[in-house]
Amino acid sequence: MKRTKASPRWQRRSGHSGNSLKHPIANTILLSLPERERNIVFAKCQFVELPKHLLVHEMGAPIKFCYFIDDGLASILSVMASGKSVEVGLLGREGFLGLPITAGFTTSPTRAIMQVGGHGLRISAADLKDCLPNCPALEVALKRFSQTLTLQATQVAACNRVHEVDQRLSRWLLMSLDRLDGADVPLTQDSLASMLGTRRASVTVAAGILQKAGLITYRRGELKIDDRLGLEKAACECYQTLRRQNEKWSLEAEKT
Repeated sequence: MKRTKASPRWQRRSGHSGNSLKHPIANTILLSLPERERNIVFAKCQFVELPKHLLVHEMGAPIKFCYFIDDGLASILSVMASGKSVEVGLLGREGFLGLPITAGFTTSPTRAIMQVGGHGLRISAADLKDCLPNCPALEVALKRFSQTLTLQATQVAACNRVHEVDQRLSRWLLMSLDRLDGADVPLTQDSLASMLGTRRASVTVAAGILQKAGLITYRRGELKIDDRLGLEKAACECYQTLRRQNEKWSLEAEKT
């Protein structure tokens, strides 16, 4: 999903935290809400740090809190019985963690972790359920985001089956770039291998191909995008498929 032009950050005093400081808010779901609904939601929210590798939700565990991501990068992982995992969803400031709560469920079928640290607004599952009947725009926005994640999961499943690792790595880096400020992606090859559901050695080879082509620069734990247009050409069709569909949905949403 290509990130839209940055919206003006909206500032609000934090809720339950008791902190009187003002925090800049960039989550696009919250920014899209009418002021009345924003006030309802913010009265129940707490501005929190989301450090790298934070386990936000565990598969099968009750969801106690939901999160509007403000910056950073979160991964949704499908975890096998062996302990191996593969990424089925990626989100940043356009996103929300805790969608099962909006459908009346209490547990998560996947694991959610922070791949790149950031911040967010936390709301208890109980408070979110109380807010939704009084916030129709929020309910619609969360339903739409649910469709965005479903689209990602289905496209990535196909991508992992039919495309080469260097193409998949290019697609993943572009998706990350759309959600982060700057051109740096602070992830190790081990993390990238887990995200792509492949071996570390395969990621090493794939990163080497992209670096040799002048598209990225990779050093230990730090990857920089040097040529975005070249990376788009190197990526499989899945990135453009996701981008086009999300742009189409955005236009449809603007008309309603």
